[in-house]
Amino acid sequence: MAEAAAEAAQEEAVTILKPADQSGPDDLLSADGYIFCAPENLAALSGLMKEFFDRSYYPVLGKIEGRPYAQMICAGSDGQNAARQIARIATGWRLKEVQPPLIICTHAQTPEAILAEKTIPQDELDHCREIGAALGAGLTLGVF
Repeated sequence: MAEAAAEAAQEEAVTILKPADQSGPDDLLSADGYIFCAPENLAALSGLMKEFFDRSYYPVLGKIEGRPYAQMICAGSDGQNAARQIARIATGWRLKEVQPPLIICTHAQTPEAILAEKTIPQDELDHCREIGAALGAGLTLGVF
């Protein structure tokens, strides 16, 4: 999902794709906009993504207001709680949501399905690409 969005965004604007565990406050400060992409685990934002927000929240507070963001969640059945968690953090940072969260459900409900590698259908990846292209174009055109 993140790779699809980043590839499309790259066609519109300078784009950097970084995993949450390799990202921090400096990355947020140097970017003009954000796409937060994460799995929902046990009805909450994934641990690595939550840890990224924990490390980054206060160092950038008051320094990134008004920047646009979008979010994409991959969930087994729901994804709403993870989306709410990101939205609350973004609200605290005073970011500008440029579209509703994209939640892709894999419907993985058995232990085997939960542990298996996931394949996101092409039409869902197209939605991710649309988000990346729209955010990149909006930044380049000065819409956001």
